[in-house]
Amino acid sequence: EREARIIPVKYKHREEMYERERERERERGRERERERRREKERDRERERDIYRNSEQKREGIRKKGNLKERAIVKGRERCKWKVRKDDKR
Repeated sequence: EREARIIPVKYKHREEMYERERERERERGRERERERRREKERDRERERDIYRNSEQKREGIRKKGNLKERAIVKGRERCKWKVRKDDKR
């Protein structure tokens, strides 16, 4: 349908120019979209990492807490993980 229309020679170049410009715009839009998607994925990954790290920390604190309680039960005032090498019997 587009090819069927005959454009006078002096307008032909201008039409091609517009077409090229439109194509460039489309490409830029696609690129922006891709970039946005990549950014979202990075953010999601960062969130996941933060959550994972905080979970690990919580788990570590829980374990340390248990050790502390056990150390107190055994009559040692210091937490097990703070006991220095020279204090070990």
